[in-house]
Amino acid sequence: MRIAVAEIVQETGSFSPMAADLKDFEPYGLFFGDEIFERVPDAGPIGGFREIAAQQKTPVIQLPLVRAWGGAGGTITSATFDFLSRELSERLRAAMPVDAVFLSLHGAAASENEDDVEGSLLEDVRRIVGPTTPIVVAVDHHANITRRMVENANALIGHETQPHDPKETGRKAAGILFRMLNDGLRVTVAWQKIPMITPQDQFLTSQGPMKEWFDLARSMERRARVVDVSPYPMQPWLDVREGGWAVVVHTDNDLPLAQSLAAEMARAAWSRRAEFWRSERVAAADAVRQAATVDSGLVILSDTGDSVYGGAPGDSTVILSELVRQNVPTLTLVPLIDPHALEAALKTGVGSRFEAEVGARIDARYYKPVRIVGRVAAVSQGVTVELPERGVCDIGRAALIEVGQVRLVLIEDRTFAINHPVLYWHLGLDVAAARGVVVKTASNFQFFAPWRTRLIRVDSPGMTQSDLTAFTWKRTPRPIYPFDPIENWKPE
Repeated sequence: MRIAVAEIVQETGSFSPMAADLKDFEPYGLFFGDEIFERVPDAGPIGGFREIAAQQKTPVIQLPLVRAWGGAGGTITSATFDFLSRELSERLRAAMPVDAVFLSLHGAAASENEDDVEGSLLEDVRRIVGPTTPIVVAVDHHANITRRMVENANALIGHETQPHDPKETGRKAAGILFRMLNDGLRVTVAWQKIPMITPQDQFLTSQGPMKEWFDLARSMERRARVVDVSPYPMQPWLDVREGGWAVVVHTDNDLPLAQSLAAEMARAAWSRRAEFWRSERVAAADAVRQAATVDSGLVILSDTGDSVYGGAPGDSTVILSELVRQNVPTLTLVPLIDPHALEAALKTGVGSRFEAEVGARIDARYYKPVRIVGRVAAVSQGVTVELPERGVCDIGRAALIEVGQVRLVLIEDRTFAINHPVLYWHLGLDVAAARGVVVKTASNFQFFAPWRTRLIRVDSPGMTQSDLTAFTWKRTPRPIYPFDPIENWKPE
């Protein structure tokens, strides 16, 4: 069997002041052809696919095309999208004929010239391979499912958990693909858009209404002829024409069953719509005071408004300014993206006094720079690491600044490591010795799980804030809950 494999992943924040170009993909490895399996053979959904492919009785010839992972950021530039689209299409044409295509996509990417990046890519792939060749896609469950995506893919398999397990999603999607190729599985799809959008506060699948909704999907998958049920609570900062929650159901050649389950899942989400807006966010000043009272373990201060994993710039000073103002008495780790202050710290040198205004370089709409006085404790001239969860990660240059009990790490780029212990380890810090850590994410706390005692969601402003009414929505279809009154909505 000849199976083409590719990954193009980026999560777009429509309210970000930044634009995403190739520099957003390069730190994680922008690879082509055989270089993909040489450099990141086990990372993400492709790693899961390769595990299942290796178990097949019939030899599988894997044809790697493109691997471009750009995390989350602003709208993709037209030139970058055109380049990635062209590379995928040209390399797929060169690999023909193929028996199937396995793709890893995010599902919530938008470019300057294309609202529906994934739909466009799938349309190109379908045009090349023809109407009968299976195309199976591993998708982030915060995707925005569109009509073009459904029409051009045989299966759209979403993550089952938040935090995500991308490799497991790859295994599941690959298992379905090989059932199609080996066992004659006839995947039948039904899907349903749900006219709602919700903040990130209830996105964890381990508790609350999101757990109930995802548990319902798993229970449905235990029924006869059900292949997969993928809920899609769309990430809340995407302003596009087909925006909104969705669910996709795959069955073994049973369209009425797929339609019935899609409607049931949609009704279940809609009935809980108010619950998905519940919040336990705490003002920054109160969050810092609460964290200071914890005398063991690690308190995670989630900077919800400046979630780098959601596309934010990573330069918010809201929590940092409170830590400094309150002269926090416990060791607290804080990351901050500020290339200007970093350059000044590197020139100052290790052991020297450091005084500067930091932060708010990229996004000054929601917060202001804060003046710090401290000491340069350590510097790094650039480190590239292999993270089991992500593959290649270029941390770039960094400087550790001691400001009382605050350990501020200045970095120059939006690296995946900003919310990972490796950011502190590589500068000589012991995470176990800290009592607090600021994470610039609203849900990906798993990397600090070994030390975590408590989580405090900080109600910080920014382009990933949970107050979605603060944004000006221009493209999202209306009416949509909760911005508009919707009476007696029912699934189609």
